[in-house]
Formats: sequence, structure tokens, C-alpha cells
Amino acid sequence: MSTVSTVTQLQQLFGQAATGAFNAVSKDVFSKLHLCHTAGNGCHVYRCNDRACNHLHHQYHSCGNRHCPNCGGLKKEQWVESLRASLLPTAYYHIVFTLPHELHPIILGNRKALFKLFFNASSQTLLQLSTDPKWLGGKCSITAVLHTWGQQLSFHPHLHCIVSGGGVDANNCWIPAKRSNGKFLFPVAVLQDTYKAKFLAGLRQLIEQQALRLTGIDAEKLIKKAGYKKWKVYAKSPFGSVDNVVAYLGRYTHKIAITTSRIKSISDHSVLFKYRDYADDNKQKEMHLSHAEFLRRFEVHILPRGFVKIRHYGLLQNHGKISRLNCIREQLNLSPLQQQVQIPVSILLLEKYGKDITLCPKCKTGKLELIGIDYGRSSAKSVVRLPARTSVTATIDAPP
Repeated sequence: MSTVSTVTQLQQLFGQAATGAFNAVSKDVFSKLHLCHTAGNGCHVYRCNDRACNHLHHQYHSCGNRHCPNCGGLKKEQWVESLRASLLPTAYYHIVFTLPHELHPIILGNRKALFKLFFNASSQTLLQLSTDPKWLGGKCSITAVLHTWGQQLSFHPHLHCIVSGGGVDANNCWIPAKRSNGKFLFPVAVLQDTYKAKFLAGLRQLIEQQALRLTGIDAEKLIKKAGYKKWKVYAKSPFGSVDNVVAYLGRYTHKIAITTSRIKSISDHSVLFKYRDYADDNKQKEMHLSHAEFLRRFEVHILPRGFVKIRHYGLLQNHGKISRLNCIREQLNLSPLQQQVQIPVSILLLEKYGKDITLCPKCKTGKLELIGIDYGRSSAKSVVRLPARTSVTATIDAPP
């Protein structure tokens, strides 16, 4: 099955969901995904400036939604390059926090509040242990990325954290990584117990404040069940270099529940996709889901409107970040951080993929010039016509 065919059929499915029984936020997301790169979402209209060619080119607008299988690639590249400058020459560790399935009924009805608690409990655990003189004795840096899915599109909230081995003390003096053997940053058992205690304390506080919707849920029973379990925290081997950290983040930060590359076919009634079964020696398997079940599982992973899924703590927290990092860099004899420059999309595409989007796709020699903008049926605006020979050198660098 071709990628183009998969994308088209998947968008048709999303169109069904946009008119279904989902909540308003989810229907809005499905509507955006349905219209992505179609005439319904509008387009920029270009004409080749070579008069012998005069080719008319329509560049359909992307939806830009973070749940879209077709969008996010360039945003990811720009985000990763921005973060690269903030990384320091020290060991970085990968720690993954998970939540027990017994709490899923509570979380699903209160995702915004409990995802926030998830971030808080995990980051506070890492910061508490990092400031303990036994392990580091200073504040580390943390980048945390929320994922909510398993390979079968099941609900499986987990937090990927990239944590620095080095940090700073109360006077902002650099403390190098202390784990000389490089095998672990903090003991897993300590991570598990501290994180579990913080999350459950926060959950009980929210319940006492009546800040959660718990209709039909025996929250106390579920909390007791979860409390008896050992909560899984995976402390993985350190990354070999800063470049390895960047490569990892590039794969995970803007990932969505399922990509088109995993979908093998879409029939009139079902979706066939491949998945990796971690419980069976990482074997690759296939799963059939009805349209309704596939959309139901996909919808579970649509985040609350405005919820931030990538967060920074410790050395990378926003308040005072630049001055704090420059102070550390001075101690390490590194040059200060440079002001971030937004690299135009046309240059990013040219550098990374060798694709010149200003070049006429027909004659391959002329340059495309913007002659109009169609804002699509989702906007009150219609087609905006520009002068026939308007240069697009600047405009095409920032497509919608």
C-alpha cells in the first residue's frame, strides 16, 4: 500500500471522526487532520517566473496540529536544534516513569490535572535526589516528554526524562557527574519509592480538594490497589554523547500515537497496522482494528487543549535560563550561548533533504512567485490576490 494512499484513507477516517460522538476538542482535532494538505484547508498559489514555463503551483496548507501524522517534522528539527545549544558536556541519562494501570480510570477522566501531577511528581523526584549529596549534591537539568500510548494504541502514559549527570550547587557552581562507573544516576528502588509517594500524595490532595471528576469510580479502592504495587521506573544506560541525546530527542519529542509507516492497509471496515510486542522478545506483529475501535484508541491520545507535553526543569527551567547556563559555560571554558536565529523553512529543507522549495517543480530552473492565497473553507477569508509578479523570496521562507 503506497504512502499517499494510506494518508488519503487515514484522512477520510479522520473525517468520519470529526462528525462523530467525540468531545468538541477531539472533533476539532480530527477535523484539522482530515483537511491537512487539502483544498479545504486552503493553499498558497505560485507561478513560475520563467515566462516560457509559466507553471501554476498550488502549495496546500498543513494543519500544523501536533497530533497529525503528516505534520511536525520541521517543527521537530527546529526544536531539537534549539535544545542542542543548551546541552552541557556531561553525561546524560534516560529515565522513564510509568503509571500503574489501576489508576487509568481516574486519569482518563481527569487527564489535564493528572498529567500535570505526573510531570510534577517525576521532576520533583529527580530534583530531590539530585540535590542529595549522596548522589550529586546539586541541581540537574531535566527535559521531560509525555507519551500516552503503547504499541497497540492502548492507553499507557509514561514520561521520558533526559537528566544530566552534572549540575550546580546553591551558588551556581558546577558539579561534575559523580557516577564514575556510568551505570546509573540514582538507585532505581529509591526512584520508585520517592516518585510513588509523591504522586499518591498529590492524587489524594486533589481528591480532598474535590478537584477531580470521579463519578462512578471507587477512587479509594483503585488507589489502594496501586499502592500495593511496585511502580515501574526504567533507568537506562547513559547516552554516549550530546549528539546521541539530540538524536534520541529528535525521534521522541514530536512523536504521535501512530505514524503512517506503521499502517499496512485500510479496508472498508478495518485498519491493519504493525506493532512491536515487548512482552514477546520485541517481535513485530500485526493487529486488525475496526474503524470505530481504531478511532476510539487514537482519540484517547489527543491531549487536552493547550496542554504542554514537553517540559524543562532544573537548569533548563525558563526563568533565568540563559544567564544560568552562561555562568556554567564560563566555568567550563565554553563560549556563551548565541542568540537563537529562526532558520527559514526553505533553508532547513535545502540543508537536510536537498530540496529547494523555491524552484519550479516543472521546469526545474524558474523560481516560484506568490500570486495569491486561498485560506480555505475554515476561514472567513477567501482568495487574496497579489500583484502578478510579486517576489516570494521572503514569503516562501515561512509557509503556513
